[in-house]
Amino acid sequence: MEKWLYVMIMKKEKTYNRVTKAVITRHVENLRALDEEGKLELSGPFKGYPGVAGMVILKAESLEEADALCRREPLVAEGYVTYTLAALQVADKENNYLL
Repeated sequence: MEKWLYVMIMKKEKTYNRVTKAVITRHVENLRALDEEGKLELSGPFKGYPGVAGMVILKAESLEEADALCRREPLVAEGYVTYTLAALQVADKENNYLL
């Protein structure tokens, strides 16, 4: 059975330098909600990549569902970041690394 994850890369907008603690709190609340819903695989900020804020890896049934989850992210909805979304086919021990 194919296994897919969806990778959201968040890119900083010009307004990113105006992010407040309240915005970050809403962002973290969203991550907690995704986790409780079983939709969060992994997330975190990047260091050393100018213009890139971070990444969220989502568990979703489709690219469309993952895109809807991305659009509800407060950093996106409030205009602090844009995002790119890619479907990642998981290669692991369970599927013999897609061999």
